[in-house]
Amino acid sequence: MSGFRQTPLTCSGHTRPVVYLAFSEITPFGYFSISACKDGKPMLRQGDTGDWIGTFDGHKGAVWGATLNRDASRAATGAADFSSKLWDAESGEELHTFAHKHIVKSVNFSSDSKKLLTGTQAKLCRIYDLENYDAEPAVISGHTGNVRAALFTPDDKKFISISDDKTVRIWDAINGTEIKRIDLPAIPSSLELARKGKVFLVTYGSTTSFYDAETFEQIKVFTAPSQINSSSLHPTSDIFVSGGEDFKMYKFDYENGEEIESFKGHFGPVHCVRFSPDGEIYASGSEDGTLRLWQTNVGQTYGLWKCVMPDEVTNNTDSSPVIIKAEA
Repeated sequence: MSGFRQTPLTCSGHTRPVVYLAFSEITPFGYFSISACKDGKPMLRQGDTGDWIGTFDGHKGAVWGATLNRDASRAATGAADFSSKLWDAESGEELHTFAHKHIVKSVNFSSDSKKLLTGTQAKLCRIYDLENYDAEPAVISGHTGNVRAALFTPDDKKFISISDDKTVRIWDAINGTEIKRIDLPAIPSSLELARKGKVFLVTYGSTTSFYDAETFEQIKVFTAPSQINSSSLHPTSDIFVSGGEDFKMYKFDYENGEEIESFKGHFGPVHCVRFSPDGEIYASGSEDGTLRLWQTNVGQTYGLWKCVMPDEVTNNTDSSPVIIKAEA
């Protein structure tokens, strides 16, 4: 990586803070990203380039959660207008609105896209049947604070949630019973399932904690130099990235927690970070209203980045390679 400088792509378009982002799996058409923003207008983008594809228009309040199903044929969003919405991600058409009694902070599809899990500020999780919109949702109670995030495990038989009550809880998705409770020393800020659902990570304060998703036992715990709002574990390599209150993006060694590098690119706190499904890039969303895409291995030709060696650049007297990139 010597000789190269990290040059993130900036994805503009939002007018308020970007609070959540998610990637689809890799599809025959590449992979895609969706961003949730306080401007109430979640956006769909080509994942590797950040190119804008469309905006899902219909919410009447800040959108706190957004997700795509595996093949990016469906999108779901959760918002401050007390609703979650299901969308056709190819046409942008709103398919259904699920009314809630409080702000919806989190949305997540089951692996087969037949169910939608929501987490709300009413301290509840709900599971909706996407094959029968009129069916009453399963309502799972137990948290004593706002639910910040909730995710199905890959087999769809369980789900994990985090809450302002300073707990992580694992639930039976079939009967709604609590399987495990993990108490934290501070309010958790983010939750991610990684490594094909084998590991989940939770951030709280300046800490990122990693757990085995089968046994729910803690694997590793690392502390960063700043308050961390979100972390993401690489799909295969032993690195993870974090972003938080000091505007920086951090890359850490997953084996020992040592900082590998850090970059400043945003002009406000970083609210969300995620690796792409191929691990080639990671994306960040910020208080500054932008998403930024960062190369995992700086210097590779990928997406809109092109590595050009010195003798390919006219009148370049510097011996260093350069990265040419376009703005998304």
